[in-house]
Amino acid sequence: MSSFGERMTRIGLAMAGKKSPWGDPDSADGSEPGGAAPSATGGEDADAPDGPAGEKPQEPKQPNGPRNPWLPPSSGEGRRSASIEDIFRARTGRGRPGGGDGGGKGPTLPRLPQRPDGKSWLPIGIALVAAVWLGASMVHRISPQEKGVVTTFGKYSRMLDPGMALTLPWPIQSVATQDVTSIRRESIPEGDGEKLMLTGDQNLVDLSYLVRWNIKNLKLYSFQLADPDQTVREVAEAAMRQSIAEVTLNDAMGAGRASIEQSARDRMQKVLDAYRSGILIQGVDIKKVDPPAKVVDAFKEVLAAQQDAQSDVNRAQAWAQQTTARAQGDATAFDKVYEQYKLAPEVTRRRMYYETMERVLSQTDKVIVETPGVTPYLPLPQLMQQPKPAPTEGR
Repeated sequence: MSSFGERMTRIGLAMAGKKSPWGDPDSADGSEPGGAAPSATGGEDADAPDGPAGEKPQEPKQPNGPRNPWLPPSSGEGRRSASIEDIFRARTGRGRPGGGDGGGKGPTLPRLPQRPDGKSWLPIGIALVAAVWLGASMVHRISPQEKGVVTTFGKYSRMLDPGMALTLPWPIQSVATQDVTSIRRESIPEGDGEKLMLTGDQNLVDLSYLVRWNIKNLKLYSFQLADPDQTVREVAEAAMRQSIAEVTLNDAMGAGRASIEQSARDRMQKVLDAYRSGILIQGVDIKKVDPPAKVVDAFKEVLAAQQDAQSDVNRAQAWAQQTTARAQGDATAFDKVYEQYKLAPEVTRRRMYYETMERVLSQTDKVIVETPGVTPYLPLPQLMQQPKPAPTEGR
């Protein structure tokens, strides 16, 4: 331990009086931190007299050590360490925050180029921007399928027909255009949702339908209703529920769809006209009428039974129609025979007898014997009807 202490003492004595290559950061002349300038021999000048009488001639002080590469060159500034503020000031060229005398100037705004006569282009630019703004807000082109509503400070002023039109610039007047010829469609319910409605016979059906409408009066459409599209949906649902409640389940799922659609359309138009909505209902189309999803299996069985019953009814009606037609034909033929009988009763009676005997005897087996004592012919029909013996196998 004593040897280590002696070594550190010798190192300290050897380093005494030597200066840092960067100089003192707190002094401008590169002196030691203690404030005493080193002498030419490396020690302190203890014998130098104080005051003007004993003052030695001063030589220009040169910075000690290499120059800091982060600092810009400046006259009379000693070598010192760079701070973060100095680094950023040197790179950006800006002064210290708060307008200090750090050396750099603050940012300057770019100047617009000048005209050949020395005047600024700024008035001409402002005039061009104002002209473009006036043209965009005063000239309007209305498409053939559209109409425009002109409002002055938000209040209705007039209507614009298709074509070019002029108005006062915004914000004095503004124009809102709407397509008044295209048919708009509202599908109820949206997507694959379920819409249950109650029929007149207390049954539930899942109903989906489509409403077709367009704008009849743009002024009323724009100012009478806060949300015209939502109003159409709500009125359509109310009208359809009322129409479904007046019919039975079979009518709703069968041949009564056309009457339901017409009834719903009439009700919707009546309500919208009372609201002064400016909307014209073009039609209501039912897309599907199904039972609720929870009872669809039982409902299918009921429909199958109803279809079978209807098939039996149809077959019975067909048989009845055929039988009636046959009886009517026989009655007509009998009437014709009776007319001939009245003209020649004996001949008609004999002819009817022969025809009847021919029809009866043609369907029976007969044996004909002409005179007594004559052997009749072989009963060939009976022999043909007798079963033949099964063939025997050969030995």
